[in-house]
Amino acid sequence: MTWLKYAVDSNNSLVEIADVPSGKSKLFCPYCAGQLIARKGKLKQHHFAHAEETCYPVATKKELPTLPLYDNFHIKLSGTTLQLLQKLWQSFGVYDWGIPNLPELKPLIKAKVLQKNVYLQPPAYEFTSLGKIPIGALPLHEFNQVQEPLLLAKLAELSRQAELAKVIKSLNLAERLVDLRLYRAQLASILLHNLYYLQIEADGLILHKIGVTKRSITQRIPEIERDLRCHYQNIKVSLLGLWSHRGNVELYFKHRYKSFNYRIGSLTEYYLFSDISIADAVLDDLNQMQPKVFNPEEKNILAEANIYRQQQTETVLLGVN
Repeated sequence: MTWLKYAVDSNNSLVEIADVPSGKSKLFCPYCAGQLIARKGKLKQHHFAHAEETCYPVATKKELPTLPLYDNFHIKLSGTTLQLLQKLWQSFGVYDWGIPNLPELKPLIKAKVLQKNVYLQPPAYEFTSLGKIPIGALPLHEFNQVQEPLLLAKLAELSRQAELAKVIKSLNLAERLVDLRLYRAQLASILLHNLYYLQIEADGLILHKIGVTKRSITQRIPEIERDLRCHYQNIKVSLLGLWSHRGNVELYFKHRYKSFNYRIGSLTEYYLFSDISIADAVLDDLNQMQPKVFNPEEKNILAEANIYRQQQTETVLLGVN
């Protein structure tokens, strides 16, 4: 299913679905300029829908440009293949045992989630770093090492496609340029977000929370306390860690530690660990992440995003005055 998560306003500035209320909008499709409706129900992903017929670029794409390994960790494995991977992990991966050469391994080897280790006796197969992601077994710092090259490779490919369309004067040049623009916007978003991790004492219960914010954490914490007061009386929030420009990690963290997820009404980013050693291991997992290092293209994307944010702030201030 193709989900359109960005629209443009009357100034041709991109607007993300998270930043608008549900219902009819004064926003337009970045591909065809048709008017859009914000769909923000409980069953489907939040997305923009065309008020009239869906335009050809959106209707015919298998998927709009999305960040690799950001909100989907099945790495395009079929349901049957994914189930096999999970069974192999439970039988072999958990114990760090070699996997014997079996005929059913062929699709997993082709997908590069298993690799042969000739140093084992007898030689056997083992999980690759990529193969550990669908089952949430890859540590966070190693996840960054796998994902970041994929993010940049896709950016380079979309840039190449747009440049080629420009050179040959292709009829789909406008579509290629929008593809690139939407991808750069998503990349900018994760670079602008900072990852935070909190410990919360709530009426004697010790909880943990993961989240991302573009603002100061001192602005975010009072909002969290306000949400929790609907469920608890005595609340103490402690910041355990803040990692700049690591918005890419939040959803994988939720995937990796989903068995510890603790719902509080409609609040879903909280975790309850059964043992202090588990809580310590999770924090250590986060602390193993290295500071984000930008390549030149990421620096350009971040600079453009910061300039846009400054312009938006100035526009709001002028409107107020």
